Amino acid sequence: MSHRSVVSISLAIALSSFGSAAAQESGQHFWSGDWYLSVGVAGFSAPKFEGSSHNEFKFSPLISVGRQGAGPRFASRNDNPSFALIDKGAFRAGIVGRFVPSRDDSDGSELKGLKKVKWGAEAGAFLEVYPTDFLRARAEVRQGIRSHDGIVADLAVDAFTDIAPDLQLSGGPRATFATSGYYDAYYGVNAKQAAASGLDPYKPSSGIQSYGAGTALTWKATENLSASSFLEYKRLAGPAADSSLVRERGSKNQVLIGVSATYKFNFSLQ
Repeated sequence: MSHRSVVSISLAIALSSFGSAAAQESGQHFWSGDWYLSVGVAGFSAPKFEGSSHNEFKFSPLISVGRQGAGPRFASRNDNPSFALIDKGAFRAGIVGRFVPSRDDSDGSELKGLKKVKWGAEAGAFLEVYPTDFLRARAEVRQGIRSHDGIVADLAVDAFTDIAPDLQLSGGPRATFATSGYYDAYYGVNAKQAAASGLDPYKPSSGIQSYGAGTALTWKATENLSASSFLEYKRLAGPAADSSLVRERGSKNQVLIGVSATYKFNFSLQ
């Protein structure tokens, strides 16, 4: 069986408020002001699929667009595309989305006989809080669309500090929770699939999906060019860990390690 590279497109979008009353009175449009477009690529070793015991090299294009100036003081590669409807500096909230790629037995022979998971999306809301100048807590709650019909919640806390003028170290704990609709798509094994795959039948419930931690080292080479190295570890738990796919053919331990580089273009809109 040929193995294909899995490409996941991550659009990290952080937009500030549409504009103040003063700006509106001056005749400016909500898009008026200074903006940036950041483009890059990440290369990393990650599990072939969630729950796999084997890693493979993958790559991901990175595209980010947003306002310059006031905005979040910290951004993680784990953040999904979001639009801030409320931005008070130490408190941000708004809408969030995520593209979900398809999954089938071309992603791993361990999936042979299981139902294909269609490509789709997850949409919902996010909340960010900065309790201190060096700590950020972020929560996302998303509803599955097409690929699954469950609800997924991601929680993360990151501490960040500049260990040199152009070098930032960050990291902290992560956890993911999901409902049975998500687990049915990725970890469930019905009677027909059990007969075709050889796995034990499994009907999951809701609960914690994983817990772990991540860290990143980001180097701002120039005003517009940045490079990062990152490491993420998570351990599958609850309905994910109890799945026959993970118990019989996979691993609860999931490790991702890689590097990325981005370049930022600045522009203004009238």
